[in-house]
Amino acid sequence: MTDKLDALVVGGGPAGLTAALYLARFRRRVMVADEGDPRAAWIPSSHNIPFFADGIPGPEILRRHRAALAPYGIRVLRARVATLRRDGRDFVAELDGHAPVRARHVLLATGSRDNEPDLPDLPDAVRRGLIRYCPVCDGYESRGQRIGVIGHGAGGAGEAAFIARTYSDDITLLTLGRPMEIDADNRATLDRHRVRIVERPVTAVEVQGDRIAAIRIDGQELRFDVLYSALGLRYRTELADALGAARDAKGALTVDAGMMTSVPGLYAAGDIVAGLDQIVVGMSHAAIAATRIHNACAMRTEDEG
Repeated sequence: MTDKLDALVVGGGPAGLTAALYLARFRRRVMVADEGDPRAAWIPSSHNIPFFADGIPGPEILRRHRAALAPYGIRVLRARVATLRRDGRDFVAELDGHAPVRARHVLLATGSRDNEPDLPDLPDAVRRGLIRYCPVCDGYESRGQRIGVIGHGAGGAGEAAFIARTYSDDITLLTLGRPMEIDADNRATLDRHRVRIVERPVTAVEVQGDRIAAIRIDGQELRFDVLYSALGLRYRTELADALGAARDAKGALTVDAGMMTSVPGLYAAGDIVAGLDQIVVGMSHAAIAATRIHNACAMRTEDEG
């Protein structure tokens, strides 16, 4: 087992790397355990990050972030944290293929995964960038275009209405054969924004380059400039669950104002926390959590364990 760290950061996306940078500049002993599959890597181009008005691809964000850590000698270990447990006042992380790590504090930045739509012969369409998942990030670039939204129920209705009232008046909501099952208020909102609803299953998909150009439903062809998925997320909370950390009704970790979970000494930042899933938001979570960890290291209190 390595010497005890002040903090172990689990996850090498924007939130995790920001936390590591802050902790390094606070002169804390920190290590990042990165499984190597951050959701940010799926982003074709983000326009909501200041200083990148022309957009910046997710992989480039991560490359620059890692490069910023290099001068501080922070260890970014490509490894999956298999288990995380308490040992007295500390945490012990078991890493696949590496020695266990002991840390006074742990920051989880493990993020979430988008639920993939079930399309014919087209697995991982969101992950491959054929379908977009964040109209907050890039909806502006889609303004005035033909937009399809894959979803159902209140979640699908809400995203379709958001895009319709913000970016385009040509919106089709595709349920992939699922019934909408929405209340009268949601139905009225969709009607008001003239959102078309197609509840039949997709039978074929036409891919052109880096996008889905058309889908076929019972012989009918529907063509779109952009497709968004509104099928929700799966929060990667397994390590926190094993420690008994509280989650909200949707499955996200609940945290206090300092980004600490209900488990003393265990923090969370980024998409794993309830709120707006944006890179700049996750980075702000990380800055708050790292500062709280630094202060806790100076004077360990009862609530930190």
